[in-house]
Amino acid sequence: MQPRDRVPYSAIVDRPPLQLPGGARIAVWTIVNLEVWDIGKPMARQVLPAPTGQVLLPDVPNWSWHEYGMRVGVWRFFKLYERLGIAPTLSINARVVEDYERVAAQAREAGWEFMGHSWEQGPIHREEDQRGMIHRSMDRLERFTGTRPVGWLGPGLTQTLETPELLAEAGVQYIGDWVYDDEPTLIRTDKGPLVTLPYTVELNDIPMMLVQHHESDYLLKRAIDQFDRLYEEGAERAKILSLAIHPYISGQPHRIKHLEAFYDHVARRTGVLHWNGVQLLDWYRGERQRLGLG
Repeated sequence: MQPRDRVPYSAIVDRPPLQLPGGARIAVWTIVNLEVWDIGKPMARQVLPAPTGQVLLPDVPNWSWHEYGMRVGVWRFFKLYERLGIAPTLSINARVVEDYERVAAQAREAGWEFMGHSWEQGPIHREEDQRGMIHRSMDRLERFTGTRPVGWLGPGLTQTLETPELLAEAGVQYIGDWVYDDEPTLIRTDKGPLVTLPYTVELNDIPMMLVQHHESDYLLKRAIDQFDRLYEEGAERAKILSLAIHPYISGQPHRIKHLEAFYDHVARRTGVLHWNGVQLLDWYRGERQRLGLG
């Protein structure tokens, strides 16, 4: 099914405005991404290109760079969000609970929301058995946390045209792969509707730092600019700011202070909610009922 068959075009100015509770203007959705990079496969990202362009396998330097995030960088995240009293959404490869159980257990104990993110890091369209991988991932996270995840994010936001049906079949209720709106939307699948939540490729440290090669403080500048504009617009209709980070990038010593400074900026404003994906999903469903949209 083509995307346009799942959801008609909708201009945001033609919709009734959504409202956050208590007169809040904006909900900040923080997403921490935890992944497994299999040393026997090409690495998902490269900070150090292979010498003379020859593919390295095993790619020890880039595997080690990612491993730093799980050994060190993620613990800076845990310390930050404990101090702030924020429980982010955790976009997690299910294999993390086996390869990095210590990290996954810390997130579970801190009350973070677990969101499905494939079995291990790799594009969905290269999966030989996509249905089996999705069910295996969801089942493993459910056994680990005691609760079946309701959200899903494809690695690199990858999907096939059949993915929404397979996700709905596996119990997924919201996805983050469709980054086409400031607001949640409802898309049709043959297995029932899915909600899209406004995940981000703009406030995401992979495009910013690894693709566009900005300086470390650019995340702070862009995040503040994004927040300030959405906060202003939030006086008329509810806004959602999503921020996507990875421990091997934003958890580096030269970047973490800029992430901390963004939350300091946000804390100076009233009418700000820090919500996870489940909270956004429940709120949006309630707003549809309030507005008579079903």
